[in-house]
Amino acid sequence: MTPRDEDEAPRRGKQPRRGSSRDLPGDEQPDDPREGRRGFSSIGEARAYTPRGRTVAERGRLPRTGSRNADPFRPALQVLDGGESGQRTRGRGRPAEQPPAPRENKADKPRESKAGKTRESKTDRTRESKADKPRGGRTDKPRAADRLRERQPERRERETPSRTGNARTGNARTGNGGAGPRRTVASRPKPVPAEPPKLANSTRRLRLGTVLALSLFVTIGVRLVVLQVATSPEEAESLLKLRENRLSTVALPAPRGSILDRDRHVLAHSVEARYVYVDPENEALREDVAGTAAKLAPLLGIRQSELLEDMGRKQVLGKWLKFRYLARGVPVAVADEIEELGLPGIYTHSDERRDVPGRDLAANLIGFTGDDHHGLEGLEARYDDLLHGTDGKRVFEVGTGKKLNLPIPSGFQQETPARPGSSLQLTIDQDLQYQVQRVLNTAGRKQNATVGSAVVLDIKTGEVLAQASYPPYNAADAEKYDADERIDAASSIVTDPGSSHKAFIFGAALQEGLIKPDELIEIGPAIKKGDTKFEDTHPQDTGTRMTLPGLMAYSSNVGTILIADRLGKEKVYEYQRKFGLGKATGEGMPGEAAGELLEPEDWSGSSYGSVPIGHSVSATLIQMAAGFGAIANDGVYIQPHLIKATISGEDGEVTPADAPETHRVLDTDVARQLRLIMEAVVDVDGGTGGAAAVQGYRVAGKTGTGKMLIDGQYTSHNASSFIGMAPADDPRYVIGVSMDVREGGGGDVAAPAFSEMMNYTLLHNHVPPSGSKVPKFKIKE
Repeated sequence: MTPRDEDEAPRRGKQPRRGSSRDLPGDEQPDDPREGRRGFSSIGEARAYTPRGRTVAERGRLPRTGSRNADPFRPALQVLDGGESGQRTRGRGRPAEQPPAPRENKADKPRESKAGKTRESKTDRTRESKADKPRGGRTDKPRAADRLRERQPERRERETPSRTGNARTGNARTGNGGAGPRRTVASRPKPVPAEPPKLANSTRRLRLGTVLALSLFVTIGVRLVVLQVATSPEEAESLLKLRENRLSTVALPAPRGSILDRDRHVLAHSVEARYVYVDPENEALREDVAGTAAKLAPLLGIRQSELLEDMGRKQVLGKWLKFRYLARGVPVAVADEIEELGLPGIYTHSDERRDVPGRDLAANLIGFTGDDHHGLEGLEARYDDLLHGTDGKRVFEVGTGKKLNLPIPSGFQQETPARPGSSLQLTIDQDLQYQVQRVLNTAGRKQNATVGSAVVLDIKTGEVLAQASYPPYNAADAEKYDADERIDAASSIVTDPGSSHKAFIFGAALQEGLIKPDELIEIGPAIKKGDTKFEDTHPQDTGTRMTLPGLMAYSSNVGTILIADRLGKEKVYEYQRKFGLGKATGEGMPGEAAGELLEPEDWSGSSYGSVPIGHSVSATLIQMAAGFGAIANDGVYIQPHLIKATISGEDGEVTPADAPETHRVLDTDVARQLRLIMEAVVDVDGGTGGAAAVQGYRVAGKTGTGKMLIDGQYTSHNASSFIGMAPADDPRYVIGVSMDVREGGGGDVAAPAFSEMMNYTLLHNHVPPSGSKVPKFKIKE
């Protein structure tokens, strides 16, 4: 094979579809053997063959990296055509040996193009120019025709090599590291491996995800608009019904506040309990309702027939009830037994039960609550909003089937916690309340009283230390008693106060200066007003001159009417109001009666006799005791009250009750003069209140005998009472006792009970005995 001439046109094929091999920098080999500069080789100038044997035209630039058709995983097979071959020289200045000239082979001659001519490649011209150019020298300027030919795109024909012996020219490197002479090399194209799979395009993937997300949001938005705007009322109603059927609500009762005495002893409080309820729609329950009721009846203490009725299906407003109470306030131990039975459709839940440790202690004041933990009577009802707190609720999604009304573990659940109620601190003294109730119950049974009441007031503060009613009842089992037996008699029963009203007439006349403490008033056995004759229980001869203590001790009707005549009906009415009659005291009990006064314009002829002695007047015992409290408190009226403070159920903060209303009724000297006159009732021989005396203490008070009003009608019984204060020289407490009996006055019925109650009250509160003796009273001239 003969070496190819330098001027011979290179063999050309068609333009390959794949890029040429990259001309590696530093691989150029100098043509001058004297220039042995390291790193130069003509491999960058050779024509590169693709693995399929196609040539790639050299255009004087590197192929694009990252090209789609580039194959980075294998080296390109390069065949140098007309260039130098051989290894790079390892030393500087050592020329490369020239290889022997190969023989010419016809098969290596370039093929002619369709035009019949071969074209000179740009690479050949470049090699020629480099070979002729000395290192560092300057070459002649190329001809214009050559430059024009270089700019034109070269047309290549596809060259189909022969399978058997068609050889291509190329470079062969010498083994000694130097550049060898140019020679042709017959080579066979290597097989091409499969092209690796295309990698995913991250930009395209991001765009596709964005489009999908936006489509999803648009779909949801359109659906929401359709549901809210385009849904028909029928569809909306069906959706609401579906929601209601899937959601269940269970109330979370708020812990109810306690009722405490003045020293925070518990009078009533709530304890942990359970409530038992049934799901009437439970399929397993429907199979044996009677058997389930038979097992529950002895545990709940409810008749089986009542349980069967409660466990029956019931429809309300087109919906079948899924929740019905069977019992409230069930003890925890009983509820645990029911749970152990595992009865289908029967469930228990946390609850509370109102407990009254004292049973009947202050029961008429405290009252009781219902099954729904709301107060029904007494202070429980009056302050229900304060004590009850705010109930919470739990809303949850329920399942279907046998476990109906049980929450789905992963379903919707929403809980609103309950806010506990506040506690109520009363002014009541637990120990004193017990003793007052004991004495009143004993006296009531002894006197065969139909009803009775007692009140103990602290005259310095207006606090009610005890308030009892007869007969008592057990607040823990209130349903067994009639409503009349559960009322608080001291604040709800009105009676004619009777002679105890006379103390107000004497005080008004003294305050107005119409009588003197040492004045003598002439009386007789009786006096007539209008068409009514008023007589004394201790009749005196006509013209008898009696002192004010004498008139008070013998409870003279005639003497009191004569004093009232000096006052006049307007003043009588005015002082009645000042002493607190005619309106409720506002002590805190619900349903407190206001009593009734006869206004001056309504007086008749007999009213001038009946009103001063406590008839044609109605009042409660608490009203009369508060009026006597003004006399004991040096003439200043203080509103009686039962509430001392409230205690927050959340943080325990104590809030004192509002200060009671006060106003002056009598001057201090007048009040003291009146108290001295009233001591004669207890200390004068033959006085009406001798049984009210307390050993070691001076006592001032007044007996009273009137009639009890029921539905506007007077009863045939006597409303016998005694209201007094001690120590009379420096009063601390006022006690009022009243009982409705068939016969007997206040001195016989109520005064003994007063004495026992006052004795305990003074000793219990460590009140020292009186420091002076009762003066001798002059009764009449």
